[in-house]
Amino acid sequence: MGNKEKRNTKQVGDVSESAVITALIKCGYEVSIPFGENHRYDVIVDKDGVLSRVQIKSGRLRRGVIDYAACSSHFHRSGQNYRSYHGEVDYFGIYCKDTDEIYLVPCADAPATRGSLRIDPTKQGQFKKVRWADPYLLCRGTPSW
Repeated sequence: MGNKEKRNTKQVGDVSESAVITALIKCGYEVSIPFGENHRYDVIVDKDGVLSRVQIKSGRLRRGVIDYAACSSHFHRSGQNYRSYHGEVDYFGIYCKDTDEIYLVPCADAPATRGSLRIDPTKQGQFKKVRWADPYLLCRGTPSW
């Protein structure tokens, strides 16, 4: 049998959190991290006196689209599989390692379970109902000081 290395999801999440927090600070947001682990959001941002809850997610580039989870999964708990963030967070902060870009997507613009941001044009030239990535781009690359 092959010795396939298991993906370290905790490390992937830590990299995404660090990239998004750095980008938010670089873009002029004040960032606060809540105490404890039982919050539906990862950070609180303050922009011009407006506080917003941000859930940070890791995006993966597949076939010209950045996919991300717009819900939490609880397969280890009986009876509940997915839980939407709608009404509990204001934004998704998404870091895509494949493109080295950070996006800030209003929760209201995200579907209940799986979100996607299109990078490449569609093969059929479709524009209607396509969620393009560019309007949500917070910054390109990990910001340098």
